[in-house]
Amino acid sequence: EVQLVESGGELVEPGGSLRLSCVASGFTFSEFPMMWVRQAPGKGLEWVAGILSAGAKKFYPDSVKDRFAVSRDNAKNTLYLQLHNLKIEDTAVYYCGKLESDCYKKGFCSRPQGQGTQVTVGS
Repeated sequence: EVQLVESGGELVEPGGSLRLSCVASGFTFSEFPMMWVRQAPGKGLEWVAGILSAGAKKFYPDSVKDRFAVSRDNAKNTLYLQLHNLKIEDTAVYYCGKLESDCYKKGFCSRPQGQGTQVTVGS
């Protein structure tokens, strides 16, 4: 059974930083490209980062490029998302998952399997 457990979200001031983690189990993590998506209040899922299986190639939408950084540790079955210079509009529940081309190309993202982690940007 695939399990994805996200953590690291919290309340942070604008301009602050956070590191999110996602521990994966139930599949061979190192063989799969992975992604992060988020869901802001009242909105749909938005893809925010993708990383290929070996971790060498990473990609982002323009909305977070240069502020977010995805990485992975295949030995620990863990995916990370470093968030910098956070903005009010980054407030959302963040989820990790296996990379889906329809998600990052067309915005059609499957329902996340994990419970997500809440990031709230405010004072």
